[in-house]
Amino acid sequence: MFAHEQQVESVEQAQQQSRTRFFWMVLYLVDYTGFDFLYEPPPWQAHQRHAWPSQWQEDSGTYLVPTVGYIDTNYHAAPKLNSTLATAKYEIDHLDGAAGQIPGVARRIRYFDNYRDTLIRLAKSIGTEHEFVWVCSSICDYTNFDFSWHPSHWQYNLLHVFASDEQKFGDTFFMHVPSFAAKAETVELLDWYDCNFVESCLSVPRRPMPIVQHDQDSHTDVVRTSDFAGPLAIFSNGQSTSRGYRPPTVSLWREQTKTIVPLSPGAGSVIVPRTAIPYIKTQLYDYPYIDKTHHIRQDQRLDIVFIQNGEPNAAQNFKRLSLSSSAKENRLVEVNNINGRAAAYHAAARVSTTPWFFAVFAKLEVDVDFDWTWQPDRMQQAKHYIFHAKNPCNGLEYGHQAMIAYNRQLVLDNPGVGLDFTLDSPHEVVPILSGMARYNTSSWQTWRTAFREVLKLKASLPDVENEYRITQWLKSTSSAYSHMSVAGAEDALEYYDQVAGDFNQLKKSYEWNWLASYAFFKRNLTTNQ
Repeated sequence: MFAHEQQVESVEQAQQQSRTRFFWMVLYLVDYTGFDFLYEPPPWQAHQRHAWPSQWQEDSGTYLVPTVGYIDTNYHAAPKLNSTLATAKYEIDHLDGAAGQIPGVARRIRYFDNYRDTLIRLAKSIGTEHEFVWVCSSICDYTNFDFSWHPSHWQYNLLHVFASDEQKFGDTFFMHVPSFAAKAETVELLDWYDCNFVESCLSVPRRPMPIVQHDQDSHTDVVRTSDFAGPLAIFSNGQSTSRGYRPPTVSLWREQTKTIVPLSPGAGSVIVPRTAIPYIKTQLYDYPYIDKTHHIRQDQRLDIVFIQNGEPNAAQNFKRLSLSSSAKENRLVEVNNINGRAAAYHAAARVSTTPWFFAVFAKLEVDVDFDWTWQPDRMQQAKHYIFHAKNPCNGLEYGHQAMIAYNRQLVLDNPGVGLDFTLDSPHEVVPILSGMARYNTSSWQTWRTAFREVLKLKASLPDVENEYRITQWLKSTSSAYSHMSVAGAEDALEYYDQVAGDFNQLKKSYEWNWLASYAFFKRNLTTNQ
């Protein structure tokens, strides 16, 4: 190539051996086809070292250097030389069934819990076989990736990381093997190593995650019994809606970054790492690493079922509900005049087309600000969700007469074995006000409601909170029919003592006919009062 050509290890050594005013330093990994080695700088740049770029960096390792020394470097913009640095490729097999699709791979190794330990094992196994290597992952698609990339020479000793899609902590690495083998074990986390995160224009797409479709209301049992290929999978019960979405890319660098990611507020679809499966027993929250910052989908809105049984304010409250602007996207249906509380719940569940439904009772004057986009959490076991309502007679604010988001299947499976239908199944209190419980619209309605509720509170004792609630039910206020609310509470406590808390006797309060006859017996009260 040159009249005088010799291999050197430094600029100083080249300067000592040069026989001309300038000398060329070239790199054996660069393609110099068509390059003009007759170039000579103008006099005003004779004191500079001249550097030419590669297709990736401003410095390709190609220099024209003054023999007598130079003050600074002049980086030329063109021509860009084609160069490479590493040709050996190694593949990390994530056991996803996609390994072996990357051409030219020297060897495959298994992923070992985290990338730090996996890369350390790989570097030690390579030894002196290669100085620079590419480390690829079976979960990525390298169809359009350009393996001619190389770093600037002052970055040779860094670990270069290529993003996977938008995930900065990606699965593709350019490694200087001697440096990594010597230094990596001195840091506890790969994040703390000297990493260069390469610009996003060279990101590598992940292969699509497997999708596990199921029809259960909770993901828990499906995840717990799954055996999916690869490090991640999407579990979906078909309730989330939206098209063309791209799920977030979960980092696999270490266990703490392998998060469970719900893709919507109700977690109708959720990304689950395979490492989470051994943790999960009763809910996905058994796994400690959850990321709720990626709600990119919407869950199907829940049906609203209005349950009425001749309440005087039913029509007014139904109109208020139907005019609620935020509820207009929910399907609204009515259930009328069903005898017995359990039977009414079953009828409501049968008309629902969604796995959960909002049960709005006719006495409830719904809060105009209630958020009807609310969703149950499918990362937990299936359960009922009890909201709060305000009592106009005693000022209490808790779940009595409040709206309930019922799980449809749990309702249908419950024949009504306990005193409180809702509490028979797994449930959770949601401290959100659903409205005002306007049960005090007639003597009969007020007495009946107070009698049933205080009977349930009494049966739940000992319970500090419910003891306080009972005392409040016994206090009279100036609100309409407040005296009948107190009367119903007093009669409930008396009846409980008369039957010595016998469950079968208490359960009679489920039936309207028995309640009507007992109200007449105790207060000479009829259902038209």
